[in-house]
This record gives sequence, structure tokens and C-alpha cells, in this order.
Amino acid sequence: MTFSAHKCGICFQPPSIILIYRDSSQDKTRQRIMPVRNFSRFSDCSRAAEQLKNNPRHKAYLEGVSLRQLQKLYSLLRGHLEGQSLAESLEKFHQEETIDPEEDMNKLDDKELAKRKSIMDELFEKNRKKKDDPDFVYNVEVEFPQDEQLESCAWDTESDEEI
Repeated sequence: MTFSAHKCGICFQPPSIILIYRDSSQDKTRQRIMPVRNFSRFSDCSRAAEQLKNNPRHKAYLEGVSLRQLQKLYSLLRGHLEGQSLAESLEKFHQEETIDPEEDMNKLDDKELAKRKSIMDELFEKNRKKKDDPDFVYNVEVEFPQDEQLESCAWDTESDEEI
């Protein structure tokens, strides 16, 4: 039994995750509805996504669905349970999933820091050039312009005698 996921979405009433997948053994496209139970507006979306992905009944079907996508669907469901519109829930999720370059990550707790690191890892893998990519170049040499005056730093100008 080989399944390949095509689309994954959410239904708010009744709360359920819907998966459209291709069953290669029968060469058919099918739909699987996975009801969401025991989920409230106070539930942890990442934990619920992990439980669904590791559920023995759904594990084979959800192999092609990323954990991040399931977390997003649960986040949308939680926003709906809190009374937010779909647009508000999407905007909130987008704000949580983007990294502010000005943010001081030294002040974050371990859970938030791990979340930011996983977002950065995912973005890196998405933008990474692999050997199999058609526009991959092995040895890239870049010439940087030397027209501007180079700035010197204070540690640059100190003499060795002061140390």
C-alpha cells in the first residue's frame, strides 16, 4: 500500500483534517477524513499534530504531509475556536512563523528558540542548492567592489604593544 498525499486541509464543522491522496495500488484518488477530537482553544497545536502524524490509523496516509503543515491546520482550527476569522488566523500564524531579524534571540526561552531554529532550518533547506538542481554551480567566485572606502574598527588600529 503506497499512498501519496496531494492536498491536506481542514473542515471547521465538524472539526476534522481532510486528506486527498493517491492510492497507487489501485490507481485511484481518494479522500480521508480524520476527525479532530479532544482539541480546544487551549490545546497545543504542535503536540496535536505529532499525535495525529504518529497515530497508527493515519500514519501511512500522512507520510507525505509535513508536520509543519499539520501544525498550521491545527493553528487555524484553534483560531476558529477562539472566534477569529480565517484571515485573522492566517495572519497570526504568519506572524508566528516569520523571523524578525532585529529580534534578540538571547532573550527567548528554550521552546521559542527551538521553534525559531526549526523555522530557519526549514527556510535554509528550501533555498539550498543541491547537486541535482538544474541551476547548481559547483565553484562560484564573486568579485566584490572595492570602490568604497573600507571602514576601520577600533580593535583594528590598536598596536600589539598595548596587549
